[in-house]
Amino acid sequence: MGGGDGARRRCLVTREVKDREEMIRFVLDPTGQVVPDVDGRLPGRGMWLSAERDVLNKAVSANVFARAARMPARVGPDLTEQVERLLVHRALDCLGLARRAGQVAVGFEQVRAYLRSQAAGVLVAAADGAQDGRGKLRRLAPDLPVITAFSRAELGAALGRESVVHAAVAPGRLAERLLGYARRLAGFRANVVEEPAATQNASD
Repeated sequence: MGGGDGARRRCLVTREVKDREEMIRFVLDPTGQVVPDVDGRLPGRGMWLSAERDVLNKAVSANVFARAARMPARVGPDLTEQVERLLVHRALDCLGLARRAGQVAVGFEQVRAYLRSQAAGVLVAAADGAQDGRGKLRRLAPDLPVITAFSRAELGAALGRESVVHAAVAPGRLAERLLGYARRLAGFRANVVEEPAATQNASD
């Protein structure tokens, strides 16, 4: 799901052409049920939507999937929530994989020492953690995005601890995948990613 040929798709609702990393792919299973494919790997003809709650709700209400597939398409009553749950699950899975690969620093002091000695790929801060600690770490790495979507308990479960407030993930594929899931999750819930100021200014 990186750049290159074939990495852009047109949203069935907005008709905008975007990078696949900004979208959600859907397919029909053998029974005609609409299935979200957040990894873009399931067999079948892909149907692409911008990763936004309103867009998905419009697709469901306008019967967009059936029109795109040119056949009846059954949509579950919780499709939007299913997409959100999948994105959360995949993001936390990435954190767990990064931990097992030795690519995560956990805890305020460990993250601070990590940032002072080397570059990180992404910072993670618990949604229910203190703002002052997050701000101190952000000042050490102002050019990094900070994922703020998950609670201390959720981060702890992913990282093999009872509770985690701060973490830093090393640069590389796992950090990129984690951030990709988080950015798409931002279309379904608030306060998911704090982007660097330079990125925010560039998009204004």
